[in-house]
Order: sequence, then structure tokens, then C-alpha cells
Amino acid sequence: MITEISLQNMPDANQQLWAIFQAFDDLLFILDSDGTILDFKAGSMTNLYTSPDKFMLRRIQDVMPADVGAKIEDVLSRHRAGSRVTFFEYSLKSQIGKRWFESRLVTLTNGHLIMLVRDISRHKTSEETIMRQFGQLAALRSIDLAITSESDLQPVLSTILDHVRVQLNVDAACILLFDPQTQLLEFAADAGFTTQALQYTRLQVGEEYAGKAVLERSVLYIDNLISHPAAFQRSPFLMQEGFIAYYAVPLIARGQPVGVLEIFHRSRLEADRDWQNYMETLAGQAAIAIDNAMLFKHLQRSNAELVLAYDKVIEGWSRALDLRNKETEEHSRRVTELTVRLAERMGIGRTELTHIHRGAMLHDIGKVAIPDSILLKPGPLTDEEWTIMRRHPLIAVELLAPIEHLAPALDIPRSHHEKWNGEGYPDRLAGKDIPLAARIFAVVDVFDALTSNRPYRPGWPMEKAIQYIKEQIGIHFDPHVVPVFIDMMSGQA
Repeated sequence: MITEISLQNMPDANQQLWAIFQAFDDLLFILDSDGTILDFKAGSMTNLYTSPDKFMLRRIQDVMPADVGAKIEDVLSRHRAGSRVTFFEYSLKSQIGKRWFESRLVTLTNGHLIMLVRDISRHKTSEETIMRQFGQLAALRSIDLAITSESDLQPVLSTILDHVRVQLNVDAACILLFDPQTQLLEFAADAGFTTQALQYTRLQVGEEYAGKAVLERSVLYIDNLISHPAAFQRSPFLMQEGFIAYYAVPLIARGQPVGVLEIFHRSRLEADRDWQNYMETLAGQAAIAIDNAMLFKHLQRSNAELVLAYDKVIEGWSRALDLRNKETEEHSRRVTELTVRLAERMGIGRTELTHIHRGAMLHDIGKVAIPDSILLKPGPLTDEEWTIMRRHPLIAVELLAPIEHLAPALDIPRSHHEKWNGEGYPDRLAGKDIPLAARIFAVVDVFDALTSNRPYRPGWPMEKAIQYIKEQIGIHFDPHVVPVFIDMMSGQA
């Protein structure tokens, strides 16, 4: 029964607006048409770029750094020309590093403007992580192609060192090869040096940091070479390079040392766990290349380690996507595990299951190109915004298709929003024209969405979600997939 509420007891519009402003931590400015700051509201004073006494009654474009001010001036000009709502992003330097902000400018009826500012640094960081991992994945593929297509070791080592410098963002790198006959480490290849400092290197195992890394079979790190002047007696030219940070990474293949990767940088390195993991992955690739060239020149090497490296990058990529999309970190893992289990019950073979696993992990990779203002919008999307959102399956194809290794996994990222009745997107496929992997994933994805807690509703009980799945047989879902799914889930009820 709906109880009638007296309009006399409702708060007036100003009270409602003030309550809304207080409920959010966003920064808000009231501006006149020229950008002069008339008033402000800050959920936290740490969100302010400078203190109020330095910006009140001043033009906001004059308070901000020149590049941000120019962007704001452009937006204000558009509003004076008739725009009602405008979105834009900008970054500011702070004591804790660069912070990213999304701003929405809205014109009021009296000619003033409201400028809403939201900190999106976490989402931008996730986006940067995704793109960095995409570059890492492409680099691994490039190295793999070099290893399998080149019988000569030298071009392979050059490819590896180029990717070491680019993907790890370091100044120089060198590879020394271990000769089991002489028990010496000898120069093989380098990149990024201004002198021939290391090209005559011959070290015994245990000598200098490179030799110690091989002897101890562990990574050695020096954060300040200047304080270790006797560390590199092999070359009088090395100190002229001006290096500060140094890594020595032993190259181990099939349990035996084959060389060492040395990394040099002319300033201190801020190396997190992901950076170190990828460094070790590249070192593993170098070890494989050396071992392949020296011992198995005429044999095709196993790619098990490379596949593991791909999948680790994909998993990290998927976790970063979940964070940017405001999903729980477990979302991609859950839907991937359920999809693989359901595919197994559907009789899909082992090779195809591998592609399904990768496709499920990357099902929403196309959303990396969707603007935050749309992807993270708290309210309903407009028709124009839905048009942009529905492009994400095709964006996924654009991102993944160039990586040959992932081409067989494209069915789920491209087609998981298709419906059995042909009313899905992006291709409006119907029935069995939809790839089987996408039909399987669609059931799991909807089930997980229904049973997961969301900001606007609690997750449904399993029984209610299963009932909805049944009601969508022949509409959204494949009639042959749903019974297998229900039977599988009955054991978990």
C-alpha cells in the first residue's frame, strides 16, 4: 500500500540541492560567465588545488596552471556560445604525484555556471596499467616470433634488449653469455650505452655483481652505483656513463645458468612488484632464446613458459579492468571459472577451452576506450551514450585482433552481448549464428551480474536468478545451454 505524502512536509528545492551536494565528496565551484569563482563547496579541503583566499573572486582559469586554464577557457567559450553541459578531464601535480580530475560544467538559468570536479586518479591509473600490460603482451609476442623465426641468436638478443629498455623504461641493458667450458661470462649484446664500456667483458662466476648473480642464482640490485666505485673494475669507461641504478638478473634455462641480464639507469628506479615480475619474465625469455640457439638450434622449443607469461599478463589486465569498471576484483575470475566449467559440460575440447578462458578474462577489454564520464556515470545513459557504450565489443576486436595468439579468443569479447532472438549487439546475430562460446558466456555473465551486490541493489538469491535465466530461454539465451547450466548450478545450491 502506498502512503500519500503531504507536499507541505517535503523539503524545498534549495534544501534538496544542498542535501545532494553534502552527500557527495566532489568539489563544486559556482562561477559567473567569465569564470570568476563566486562560491565553492569541498567535501575535503585536500581536494583544493590552492587555499580559498587565493582563488575566491578570481577567474578559475587564472588560478589553475596554464594548460588547464586554457582548457577551461575553451569550455567557457563554448558555454557562452550556447552549450548547456560540458565534460573535460585534466591533471594536476600534487605532493603524492600526478592526480587526474573529471569536470562537468553546467549552465544555470541565471547565466552562472556550476563546475563539478571529481578525482578519477584511481581509474586513470587502472587505464594506464591496462595499456602498459597491453604493450607488455605485444612485446612478449614480438620476442616469441623472433625466437621461433631466427636461427641466429644476435638479432633475438637485440629484440629482447630493445623491449627491456622500452617496457621497463630504463636507459641501458646488456646480456652476458655463460660459457660452460671456460666457466666465464662474456659480452653478447647491449643497448643504450654511449661508450663501448662492456663490450670486452670476461668475468668469472662470482666476480663483480653479474658473476655473483649467476653464482647465487638470485637478482642483485644496487640503488646507487656512485657509492660503489670499485663495483665495475672490468671497464674504466663505465663510470663515464653516469649510471645510478643497476640490476643483475641471472638467466636460467632448464635449471642451468646460460648468462646474465644487466640493467642500468641514470637515475633511481621506482620499481614495484609488477615491474620486477615483468623484468624476470623478460629475463626468462632471454634465457629461453639463448638455450634454444645454443642447444636446440634445429628443434622447436616448448612454448609453455611463454603461454604462462601471456596468461599472467591477461589476468593482471583483467583485474585492472575490473577496478576501472568498478567491478569487484573477483568478477572476471568468477565468470571465467563458471564459463570454463559450463563449456566442459557442453563437451568442448581442451584446446578450445584455453581460448574460452582467455576470451572470458578479456570479455570487457573494449571498455578501456569508453570515457569515464559514460562508463562510471551513476545515472541512466542517454541514447547517444548508449551508442558509444555499445561500441566496446568492436573496440575489443580492434585491440586484440593484431595479437595472433589471442585471435581464437575473440568470440566472447565480440559477441557476448548478442541475444538468441537477434536483438543484441553489435552484429544483431541470432540463434546458432552466435558463436557457441559467446552463448555459453552470456548465461554465466548475466547470472553473475544478478547474484552480485551492486551500489543500487543487493544481489539476488540464486533461485531468483535461475528463474530469470529460465524465463529468458529462447529470448536472450540458447535453449540448449540453459538446462546444462541449471544442472551444473543445482550442485552448488
